[in-house]
Amino acid sequence: MEVAPQDYRNVPIDIQTGKLLDWLQDRRHCGRRWPAQVAQVRERIRAALQDMPEHPEIRALLQDSYLHYFHCLRIVEILKGTEASTKNLFGRYSSQRMKDWQEIVSLYEKDNAYLAELSSLLCRSVSYEVPALRRQRGRWQQAQQELARREDECQLRAGELRERFLSSCRQYGIAGEDVHQELLAQAQALPLLLSRVGDGASALGDAIELYQACVAFVCDSPGATALPLLRHVASHGNSSVFRWRTGREPQRLERPEPPRAPERPGGDTGGDAAGDTIDWGDFPAEPPRGGDTGGGGGDTVCDIAVPAGPQGDDGIDWGDGEKGQEGTITVETNPQGDDGIDWGDGEGQEGTITVLEAGTEAAPEDVARGSDALTLLENPETRNQFIDELMELELFLAQRLQELEDEDDVVAMSQLQMAPAALQGQSRPRLQAQLDAARELLGQLCSRSTQHLCMILASPRYVGRVAALLRQRLLQAELLQAKRAALAQRRSRALAEQAALEPRLQRLQESARELQRLIEADISKRYGGRPVNLMGINV
Repeated sequence: MEVAPQDYRNVPIDIQTGKLLDWLQDRRHCGRRWPAQVAQVRERIRAALQDMPEHPEIRALLQDSYLHYFHCLRIVEILKGTEASTKNLFGRYSSQRMKDWQEIVSLYEKDNAYLAELSSLLCRSVSYEVPALRRQRGRWQQAQQELARREDECQLRAGELRERFLSSCRQYGIAGEDVHQELLAQAQALPLLLSRVGDGASALGDAIELYQACVAFVCDSPGATALPLLRHVASHGNSSVFRWRTGREPQRLERPEPPRAPERPGGDTGGDAAGDTIDWGDFPAEPPRGGDTGGGGGDTVCDIAVPAGPQGDDGIDWGDGEKGQEGTITVETNPQGDDGIDWGDGEGQEGTITVLEAGTEAAPEDVARGSDALTLLENPETRNQFIDELMELELFLAQRLQELEDEDDVVAMSQLQMAPAALQGQSRPRLQAQLDAARELLGQLCSRSTQHLCMILASPRYVGRVAALLRQRLLQAELLQAKRAALAQRRSRALAEQAALEPRLQRLQESARELQRLIEADISKRYGGRPVNLMGINV
């Protein structure tokens, strides 16, 4: 189909922006030497900018980073008004300012160098500058998202640590305000708890007798005593270790001093200097002479008493005072003249050394010292034995209840046919009640809080370790909060950088659209007003 000549003016000219400069050079709209011409124009522009009139529009034009041909045309139009007084009769201006800018415009229009420069500026903006600013803006936005995500993670992790801290405090039965003091205060409630457990063991008397009967029947050993410690606690409660060991009630209890708890972390945890000093006693300056022993007539009795403490005021520490051992050494001698001591075994001569141990004539009363003064459930060894026997009884009751519930167990039924009536006459509800009582006592003794309280009494250093562990969780939560605050500051800086970048990108996009419009209009005039479309511009 042929197109009428008058219709050619409506056919658009589509030009790829990346090839715009080549397109202009191929059609001889621009010369090949345009870079040198543009460089000369830029030198003239820098020189002309040194002398410019005060005008608001000129000031606004000079704020742009780059002055191109159309800016120069606008400056010439402004100078026509400001330099009107320098115009002569021939229509020429004698002002150097006007001459400089008119010459700049002429250099731009030579070989259409301005068109090549505008095309180069447009291609550079579309291909490099605008995408670079967009990528930078995207990096700042991505940084904000990443920092916000890490802030949420820090906040979540800090909340988890605080929740773990509060959960641990609830397990210890404390509020968590002053962990060290609250743990020490909790340990004071342990004796009352152990006393309640000892009183609760009295409900297991029938179960213990049932287990004793079963052991006597199955093992054919009627004289053997099963669960001795549990039986003792059920009868006498949480008594002292001395009563359990000797069968006698102590007249006096000398409980061991609890070990000193270490000071708070960061304090002085060094030992006592006095603990490292040897006490040599209070010896006289000179040994006694032979005449001081009363060498006259009659027997002389010398009693040397070793005190129960580790060191006496006048003597040497001969043993471990913590064991509560006390000995008395009695030495009887006969005088043998002026020389003093008789080392022989003559007739009529007698020398005796008598050592009296604790619990004899030197200690007529029953005194419980050291670990013997502790209760059965306070002492770790007896407490572990009590738990073992209680678990043994619990397993027996559970097995016996299972046998009663399983009526098809012919073997179990046949084994118990010859058993005593105490074994055969047990009912399920009664066994279940005994089993529940045993499990309740086990639950109280083996609970996490009771274990911690026992460890606190056994080792005060444990309190420091637990307090340090709990404080470490709080410290980690505080560090995460500080990290979150630092991330928030970085996110704020990224937001500020993006905010500062947005105006630059907007100005560059507006400049690119303005260049596109000017170039399309200039090319359109060269082709009789045909519409021109620069393709590939996405700003």
